[in-house]
Amino acid sequence: MAKKDRVKKSMFRDFSTLEKRKIGQNHLKNLRKELNDFQDKYGLFHKEMLFILWAYDLEFFTLDYASEKYDYSRSKLGDRVIYPLMKEGYIYKYFDRLTPSKTEEDHLFRDETKYNYRVRYALTQKARLMVQRFYNSLTSS
Repeated sequence: MAKKDRVKKSMFRDFSTLEKRKIGQNHLKNLRKELNDFQDKYGLFHKEMLFILWAYDLEFFTLDYASEKYDYSRSKLGDRVIYPLMKEGYIYKYFDRLTPSKTEEDHLFRDETKYNYRVRYALTQKARLMVQRFYNSLTSS
């Protein structure tokens, strides 16, 4: 079929998809729908879901690191995202301020002491499983 004939034939369609071999998989096509479904199912806001997706590949993170890399104000990230997620059980303190160091060398050579230590946060298993379900729902849709 000539290109001219295809153009006339599809002129009155609402949409036309590209061939699969040209674009491959598009798992993010249903991103908004799945975000809304997970928001309803787990009682999370979009900003909280997106942060959990961002932090999924990190073992732990500090508030300073997350605010810099996630491009969000440190105080707003803590107040509006991390602390509510901690309350819901999706984030926990991986290393707390009062975690004692084991050796004398730690006390002598570290920049951070128990008085200026930055807390390290991590995703809980509950959050990691939710992300896996989210990824599976994107690929199955």
